[in-house]
Amino acid sequence: MNEEESLSRAIYEEVAIFPYNKNWPLLFEEERDRLLHLFPGRFLAVEHIGSTAVPGLSAKPIIDILAGVEAMQCADALLEPLCQAKYTTSMEFNASLARRRWLMRWAEGRRTHHLHLVVYDSQEWQQRLAFRDKLRTNSGIARNYEQNKRAWAAEFSSDREAYTAAKSDFIRGTLSSAI
Repeated sequence: MNEEESLSRAIYEEVAIFPYNKNWPLLFEEERDRLLHLFPGRFLAVEHIGSTAVPGLSAKPIIDILAGVEAMQCADALLEPLCQAKYTTSMEFNASLARRRWLMRWAEGRRTHHLHLVVYDSQEWQQRLAFRDKLRTNSGIARNYEQNKRAWAAEFSSDREAYTAAKSDFIRGTLSSAI
């Protein structure tokens, strides 16, 4: 399989939830260290977010990384160098995002990492960490989220956008009830 075919498979892969894997934190650490080595001083902080950052939670086996930058101009300036460092992205998709930039890493036709570039300590930064921390500290919410994710994955197995929209509604509801 050539690189273009592999990327296409990664973009259109089916949404599937897997049992928690104790290697997910290690995979995050390896990629965080790689990014910090490749781009010294460019990130103010790098955090593991998403379901793979919650011990015991089933998830899509994609490591979500939150990287804090000084300003969105810094994120924009990193897009091309990150693409040279084994990430890929959609400039069109990123143009539709006001408060973040998104990239993915893939191997053998499947996504392995999502990289979210946001302004450090912004509302976007704080919300993403708040949701992760809520899942880590409240097993009831984590179980409810996992059950919903399984249902959404079954319903939207071939529609990532619908799956993501369903998750976003749950996340917003969880964060608004915490305020």
